[in-house]
Amino acid sequence: MDNFCEALKKLKLTSADSTEDSLEGCLDCLLKALARNNAEASEKIQENGILQVFPGLLGPHSSCTPKVANIIAEVAKNEFMRSPCVEAGLIPPLVQLLNCKDQEVLLQTGRALGNICYDSHSLQAQLVNMGVIPTLVKLLGVHFQNTPLTEMCLIAFGNLAELESSKEQFASTNIAEELVKLFRKQTEHEKKEMVFEVLAPLAENDTIKLQLVDAGLVECLLDVVGHTVDGDKEEDIAELKTASDLMVLLLLGDESMQKLFDEGKGSVFQRVLSWVPSHNHQLQLAGALAIANFARNDGNCIHMVDTGIVQKLLDLLDRHVEDGNVTVQHAALSALRNLAIPVVNKAKLLSAGVSEEVLKFLKSEMPPVQFKLLGTLRMLIDAQAEAAEQLGKNVKLVERLVEWCEAKDHAGVMGESNRLLSALIRHSKSKDVVRTVIQNGGVKHLATMATSEHMIMQNEALVALGLIAALDLGMAEKDLESATLVQVLHKLLSDERSAPEIKYNSMILICTVMGSEPLHKEVQGLMFLDVVSKLRSHENKMVAHQASLTEQRLTAQS
Repeated sequence: MDNFCEALKKLKLTSADSTEDSLEGCLDCLLKALARNNAEASEKIQENGILQVFPGLLGPHSSCTPKVANIIAEVAKNEFMRSPCVEAGLIPPLVQLLNCKDQEVLLQTGRALGNICYDSHSLQAQLVNMGVIPTLVKLLGVHFQNTPLTEMCLIAFGNLAELESSKEQFASTNIAEELVKLFRKQTEHEKKEMVFEVLAPLAENDTIKLQLVDAGLVECLLDVVGHTVDGDKEEDIAELKTASDLMVLLLLGDESMQKLFDEGKGSVFQRVLSWVPSHNHQLQLAGALAIANFARNDGNCIHMVDTGIVQKLLDLLDRHVEDGNVTVQHAALSALRNLAIPVVNKAKLLSAGVSEEVLKFLKSEMPPVQFKLLGTLRMLIDAQAEAAEQLGKNVKLVERLVEWCEAKDHAGVMGESNRLLSALIRHSKSKDVVRTVIQNGGVKHLATMATSEHMIMQNEALVALGLIAALDLGMAEKDLESATLVQVLHKLLSDERSAPEIKYNSMILICTVMGSEPLHKEVQGLMFLDVVSKLRSHENKMVAHQASLTEQRLTAQS
């Protein structure tokens, strides 16, 4: 310890004019002390003002530089030393040293900067602004044979890639090529994992997604999948998951997805399809998610349905009805929902038995599965009267929808249940469906839906309620009364913020419910004439015309 104290004094006094040899001895003494007790030695270094001496010792041509950078790296392992390092002005000279050719200097400099900026987004952002990203990418390209230096670059990229501000800088370098080149070289699991940890955050950026696809990452990932799919070692399972997850991430970018789809002829697209019937759950999941991502435009969806993908997904779902693998169920339902969006696909999916398969999951208690199940059925019945009638008369389905309409803990499930309930009525226009909904207590939920903050949901509810009132007002009368529908309509018509179609459909509904004596009395009691007569001068012609008709009806029946 005495030697250490001596070294501290000597460094402070003579750093400016000492020979490099005498300084090196002091620096060695500091490194030994840090190796013995890092925290205690770091504290002494700070107390003696040595950090302030270091900027002057970090010259690109000084033989002391690697040791000084190493000491800074060791000191900055302690959280309490990071701010003092910044205050001592160590970051700018360290950043400058990244342009040096000496590999040991580069390694220790990278460690020092990494430790000082560890866990600090503001300091990492400062490094990005100082231009370290292009410098580090260049280093990776030049020194890819140097394993410690390569790992230092990867750790730095892993930290910086988490910053949103860094993505543009990364995209302007050849990082994609360098990482793919490096990945191809790796044989050890740990080394592959290190590259994966950088690829994942970078691949969230759409420009970099495309660069990675162009650099051949997908082929590397397919190789990993091929080598690990039958492995039962922990590292094989981990690599398979990471590689397949990363593949799905690349498909989230529109351009990268379309490039890999290649009009359905892409070899990558074909390989990914083969994952769906696999016996490996991770590959089934990735395959279904990949299909859901490829199915993001009508052209792709139509092509995929025509090439028999639906049956593969139905077989996959069928394997997971009982075992309840929620992630696979969710992914397969997402894919079917997207495939059901183009009008020409709906009848094909229905005749393939998609609705029957989807209904098997009605018993699921998992909100993500419930949400996708509802969305798939809603897409399937859009403008498909026969299917809407068949499903709308299915008592088990309607009972479950009414139950989920009250799922206040899961707003998505609640919203989708209401929308499907409304869609069954709107697309079937069937008295039987209306009766099934009334008998199972669905009317009050549609009346509540009419007050939604989303205009599209309000409108869907009003149209469905209009059909209920038109097709079986007698049966619905009590439910409409207890749901205070007339007050809801009065509010919607009085509210200046209500969209024209909301006002229009509310007035049509008023005219229809006046066929019921108790509801007619409610209408008379609420002075609807005043509200409606004002709407005769509405800027929307359809609203103005409907206001005239409604006024006549109200006047005639007052």
